[in-house]
Amino acid sequence: MTASKKSKGAKVAKKGKGKKEAETSFLDFIPQTKQFIQEVRNEFVKIVWPDKKATLGLTGFVLVLVVLLSLYLGAVDLLLGKVVSLVLQ
Repeated sequence: MTASKKSKGAKVAKKGKGKKEAETSFLDFIPQTKQFIQEVRNEFVKIVWPDKKATLGLTGFVLVLVVLLSLYLGAVDLLLGKVVSLVLQ
């Protein structure tokens, strides 16, 4: 019951906002966006990218793993298909 009272109070508070407050918050959007983009740039500089050798090694590992898993799943699918067809005959 207290939660519904709080939500009603919040609705009343929102209705009480004037046009000036809404316009001010919209005008704050542009400087906030500029600040966000600047912070993203600052964080992007801190990223440590892997070297070419590590990237190629990990890419090769992923490709080999994908091929092995696809062969395994293909074999399981073929085997189960044969078993189901034998059961249905």
